[in-house]
Amino acid sequence: MKSILIGSVHSSEIVLREMIKLGFPLEMVFSLDDQYAKNVSGYVPLHDIAEAHGIPFKKFRKIGSEDNVQLIKEIAPDYIFVIGLSQLINKDILNCAKIGVVGFHPTPLPKFRGRAAMVWQVLLGVHETKCSLFMIDEGVDSGDILGQEEYVIEDTDYASDVSRKLGEALSRLMPKVLGKILNGNLELVKQKEEDATYLLIRRPEDGRIDWNAPVEKIQRLIRAVSKPYPGAFSLYDGAHKIIIWQADYLENRKYIGIPGQICEIHDDYIDVVGADGIIRIQDYENIDGIRMLVGHKLK
Repeated sequence: MKSILIGSVHSSEIVLREMIKLGFPLEMVFSLDDQYAKNVSGYVPLHDIAEAHGIPFKKFRKIGSEDNVQLIKEIAPDYIFVIGLSQLINKDILNCAKIGVVGFHPTPLPKFRGRAAMVWQVLLGVHETKCSLFMIDEGVDSGDILGQEEYVIEDTDYASDVSRKLGEALSRLMPKVLGKILNGNLELVKQKEEDATYLLIRRPEDGRIDWNAPVEKIQRLIRAVSKPYPGAFSLYDGAHKIIIWQADYLENRKYIGIPGQICEIHDDYIDVVGADGIIRIQDYENIDGIRMLVGHKLK
């Protein structure tokens, strides 16, 4: 049996290390080239790991380029593992795998197919969830399921916490699935289309805070798009960008103001009036270094 791995981020690294640990037959690693990884959150140079373990590798900019497709055809893999790659896998690559192309998704498919799945789950207040390994087809995260693993998102978890928990779940799931492939007893489960839901794309500008929203919803946004993502933000006096990395919310017992209005400034926190409470900002980035004053507004 022959396989290849295509990836670029921490989840790709987890799969690669599990393959190495199990001695899973891996012909080549396709790794996103460092020089094209500037905007990739959580980038990992898989080629360094592959080289350290004597595994052939190829760096790429676009995985669907003619030379990459030709090389994959020559390898003629049984399985292609595409883990943690934001680029679309075209039909030419799908057709190269004798058995199938395996993908990874942070949700319990068919629920929450689509984009920015970790972020959306925090925004929606999801607690008990699962990650999925599945067969990639021409649909959107719609292929047969190889396996799923549970993990829990707490109300105090930030994006980095969710990423860590997701990685731990993948580390538990991967050896189970790889072992079944090696033993020839892998069972595929078809997704129920009637249960499918879809997450739409999010962009950095979607991180702008609406101070008229409930404070719990604002805090979810801050947690969901915190590092390694671009962060939730607001504009001081409508002009100066403030990125908010960490915050909590509490009851408002004494301030009457307009949502977004700063009511207290201390060395270790800033309190802002919300529609139904106070947002306490505990970690932030003042892009312009502007001096902020009580009574002024974040917009």
